[in-house]
Amino acid sequence: MPEYWFNVVTHQVEVGAQSDWTQLIGPYETRAEAEKALEKVRERNEAWDAQDED
Repeated sequence: MPEYWFNVVTHQVEVGAQSDWTQLIGPYETRAEAEKALEKVRERNEAWDAQDED
């Protein structure tokens, strides 16, 4: 089963880790999950910021 990675430099989904690990978020099970990687990161950051405010 392939793994999908989101490249934060190119903003492209990679099948298998093709780029340097410092440029990748993942792995994800599906291309759709990888495409939403930045959205997921933003949501988690907002949740952590809200916890810090409490």
